Amino acid sequence: MSGASATSEKIPVRVYGGPTTVIEYGGLRFVTDPTFDPPGDYPMPLPGDHKLVKTEPSPVTAAGLGRVDAVLLSHDTHDDNLDYAGRAFLPEVPVVLTTDSGAGRLGGNARGLAFWETAEIQRPDGTTVTVTGVPARHGPIGCEPVTGDVIGFVLTSDDLPSVYVSGDNAALEHVKEIAQKFAPVDTAVLFLGGARMAFAFDGALLTLDSAQGAEAARILGARRVVPAHFDSWAHFKEGRNEIEAAFAEAGLADRLHFAR
Repeated sequence: MSGASATSEKIPVRVYGGPTTVIEYGGLRFVTDPTFDPPGDYPMPLPGDHKLVKTEPSPVTAAGLGRVDAVLLSHDTHDDNLDYAGRAFLPEVPVVLTTDSGAGRLGGNARGLAFWETAEIQRPDGTTVTVTGVPARHGPIGCEPVTGDVIGFVLTSDDLPSVYVSGDNAALEHVKEIAQKFAPVDTAVLFLGGARMAFAFDGALLTLDSAQGAEAARILGARRVVPAHFDSWAHFKEGRNEIEAAFAEAGLADRLHFAR
């Protein structure tokens, strides 16, 4: 059995459109960036008539997810990462791990993590999963006043392979920092899609594109890469075909796992 197959069996991962992913880890069920709304437009709080456009329905409802032990929320400020139904869902879970600023806005069960800060979540068998907040940047250097804070996550436990969730990260330099501490990573859930908006930062990337996703996989030494957040929204410029082509070009096609 290959390393990726063994990891896949030990850590089930499923992507439910956009960034919403369920990761089963150590008897716990983690959900990333919950989005359940139907297609529609979301006005953006920026000068001009700018909006996010959701193009495809979510394939699952919040209730359809079943039990959820924690939400890993890369950021709360963009509707494609936390929509209306996702926001209504947050109070139903035991804990929401997110940015420090996001926890301040959300309140309640939200807990903020700084980069490299950890949180412990108890597993059913009494051991723990460590969730480490890791660096991410939602665009080019200096973008934070416009795009806001964002964070990624690494899941570790003594008897399990590691899982990295990139969140909306466009910075390979942050991936290199994460690799210095955690490589090799067994499962990397990478938010790809090459998001761009013509009015923002001269069209610079807001998330990793397909070629950068393949490079991130190489840097991390990832045995399995689960692409997420590359569909269902109009601002994504690359989809499954481009991801498959880039990983094939990099000689990493066998690491891809489209968990739909």
